[in-house]
Amino acid sequence: MLVDIITPDTQLFSGDVVSVELPGTSGSFEILNHHAPIISTLAAGDITVSLNNGQKTSFTIHGGVIEMQNNKIIVLVD
Repeated sequence: MLVDIITPDTQLFSGDVVSVELPGTSGSFEILNHHAPIISTLAAGDITVSLNNGQKTSFTIHGGVIEMQNNKIIVLVD
């Protein structure tokens, strides 16, 4: 699944991933391949992306929103 993590100033990440862990305002959640469409607000915390090669990369955010549709995730963060 394709993930784009974008701030107002730059693109933090763009690529194909296995899963994404996110700090939702109602608690942390994980999105896997072929997840149902979702829109959610994000709290301050860490976004962790699991890459196809088994590595993980994390980004600390202050909040934001996420949209998942058709196996593509767009994350807009502060």
